[in-house]
Amino acid sequence: MKDFKKATIYQIYPKSFYDSNDDGFGDLQGVIAKLDYLQQLGIDYIWLTPFYVSPQKDNGYDVADYKMIDPIFGTMADFEILCKEAENREIGIMLDMVLNHTSTKHEWFQKALDGEKKYQDYYLFKRGKNDSAPTNWLSKFGGPAWQNVDHLDMYYLHLFDQTQADLNWRNEEVRENLYDIVDYWMKKGVMGFRFDVINLISKPLMLEDDQEGDGKKFYTDGPDVHSYIKELNEKTFGKNKDIITVGEMSSTTVDNCIRYSNPSENELTMVFNFHHLKVDYAEGEKWSAVDFDFINLKKIFNHWQTEMIKGGGWNALFWCNHDQPRIVSRFGNDTKYRLQSAKMLATTLHMMRGTPYVYQGEEIGMTNPCFQSIDDYRDVESINYYRILEREGMSKQDIIKILSKKSRDNSRTPMHWNHSKSGGFTKATPWIPLSANFDTINVAQSLNDDDSIFHHYRRLILLRKQYDVVALGDFTLIDEEHPQVFAYKRCYQNQQLVVVNHFYEGIVQFELPKLDTILTSSILTSNYPDSADYSDLITLRPYESIIYLISS
Repeated sequence: MKDFKKATIYQIYPKSFYDSNDDGFGDLQGVIAKLDYLQQLGIDYIWLTPFYVSPQKDNGYDVADYKMIDPIFGTMADFEILCKEAENREIGIMLDMVLNHTSTKHEWFQKALDGEKKYQDYYLFKRGKNDSAPTNWLSKFGGPAWQNVDHLDMYYLHLFDQTQADLNWRNEEVRENLYDIVDYWMKKGVMGFRFDVINLISKPLMLEDDQEGDGKKFYTDGPDVHSYIKELNEKTFGKNKDIITVGEMSSTTVDNCIRYSNPSENELTMVFNFHHLKVDYAEGEKWSAVDFDFINLKKIFNHWQTEMIKGGGWNALFWCNHDQPRIVSRFGNDTKYRLQSAKMLATTLHMMRGTPYVYQGEEIGMTNPCFQSIDDYRDVESINYYRILEREGMSKQDIIKILSKKSRDNSRTPMHWNHSKSGGFTKATPWIPLSANFDTINVAQSLNDDDSIFHHYRRLILLRKQYDVVALGDFTLIDEEHPQVFAYKRCYQNQQLVVVNHFYEGIVQFELPKLDTILTSSILTSNYPDSADYSDLITLRPYESIIYLISS
């Protein structure tokens, strides 16, 4: 059994990873072809985003058949080969389970539309009130969260796109069907599951308008969510203690996440939260182009690190995923100091307590593509908000500026394997344009450069395995109010780390904690070849990042 506390998980967005048959879409054979590369990086699990049969309205998160592989990704035989080849390299496969909603093309929903009341109860079909929707809740993709079905004289709830109908978890038969899906993939050899927006599955029995917001306060960490997840655990993955799980928790609280991930609760192994990735929102609004709040970023990490440690929970650590912009473009510097800032951001995250996740291309410092036309975007959320902001009177130029910073498509462009046409991703026209800098930012270049971002990630992944303090140590923030430096201390038994990260250009002096005279220090790794030895006051260069090991 792998120790998840010392593991690192690599997320693959198959559609954009590697195209083995040159049809413009990445596929499962493409993942198989790159397993040696992932083994070299040192990761322990691969999380694959959905490859099930889907209309692809939300790039696979609208599932039409949970037990069938969409032909654009390959066959079940391909998946079985992937599991075997990954196991040969001591890599586990983690699948994405989208259990809050299905595609409206799913057989269950189609039967509901045909008037079968049994299947209408699989979803949240409700009568309207006063010639309007059952509540005033809003979809997370824009617009109302209820869609009218004229011939049924009812509405159905969709917290996301209108083609993604929310399931009714109060229905025991629905739950049993979902548990059967998880069991199905366990029998295929899957060693982990990521549960999409799992804290939204429990809706209140009585539905009411939200007079203050968009409705999320009624269903986020809902009334029965913990009992549902405990039952999911008991009926499925809890029967195999080698399987790891992670829950995506939308707008959650640390108290709930302690419960979700504390082993004594028998729910999940770990949790994603997104609070640290909302520090560049303007008054809580994602669709804005503002600088990130650095002090708040530190406070949020400090809160989640210390409270989860205190409560016995476990964090999933991440900067990037398929829903987030590229971190080096977001909180770093993707031009002059791309190398230094990408390494600094990696160090900041990987030396915390939790299980780190690396999103494809993050390990080579891929950047946002900065598309200049709405025609280059594919994401349903981005296109919806483009139309909303345009109707509100915002100029196209300003909307594109916001999308270039916040669109989910920023992370969904194809992986850069080399400097050849289409970055070595495909010989066909890719389903979404590449970032223009693939000729200089790619895997081939990274592997041949000992000072590359790739090799820095490889060293960080190895440090977690080598030093118990990385996986198990406590966390103490140093100088919370410093306007440029994010520094913290990790302690476990007789090991100590002091991790110093400069988030800006320029030169800054930073005061380190004084060491006891019997302690000595050494540099485990840095993003400059000649970083300063430990002293009371050090001078940090642009985006400089240093890990000091303190020993007696």
